[in-house]
Amino acid sequence: MRTRPLYDIAAVLARLGVGVVFMAHGWQKIEAGVTATSRSFDDLGVPLPTAAAVYSAFVELLGGAALIAGLGLPVTGALLFLDMAGAFVFVHVDQGLFMVDGENVQNGYELVLALGMVSLLFAAGGGGRLTADQWILGRRARAPENDGDEEEDAASFVASLRAAESKPAKKPRSPRPAKDRTPSLEPPKDTGAPDKPDTSGSGKAGEGAEDDVLVAGRKNQRRRASRTQPIKRTPGTDEDAPT
Repeated sequence: MRTRPLYDIAAVLARLGVGVVFMAHGWQKIEAGVTATSRSFDDLGVPLPTAAAVYSAFVELLGGAALIAGLGLPVTGALLFLDMAGAFVFVHVDQGLFMVDGENVQNGYELVLALGMVSLLFAAGGGGRLTADQWILGRRARAPENDGDEEEDAASFVASLRAAESKPAKKPRSPRPAKDRTPSLEPPKDTGAPDKPDTSGSGKAGEGAEDDVLVAGRKNQRRRASRTQPIKRTPGTDEDAPT
């Protein structure tokens, strides 16, 4: 059972070999000139020799390069198969299989047959995955995913805008009046009623003053009494006692 990476490497090598052969034949026709190639085709009995010369020269040269790069393999393989089919029918079919038989050059159809079948295989998708076609298809396959993500983002953005528009607008809150903390400079209004004397505070203050006076009076009386009270003398300390 073949593995896919091994098959891809083998397909690259096959495209490289076949492409080089086609490019060599196409460059040979261009180098000889379209006019000389068309005369040769006319001698071989090819119909429309000039158109056939132009077609075969450029298809073989450019088609061989496209095979190597793996670019447009279905179209490239089909064009190269048609080129080899025309050469097989109009030039090589009556010359036998071998191109060289011994010492005789027969110009058989073995080469055009092999190249035509390989070209048909490449046109049918046998070129492997290591091609320019696979790279381009991979980029195109990733592009719709990115586009889908962008479309989803745009749809969600539009939905959010619609949801925001559908919500009722909130009424602005009226600012609360700031409390006037500055003292009022206006004089108090005269209501006409006489001021009542404050009996609570003044009474207590009066009582406190009277208590202070009484305490002070008592202290003065004690001091006076201490000054006027005679000093008691002990019998042994009398000054009038004889010595």
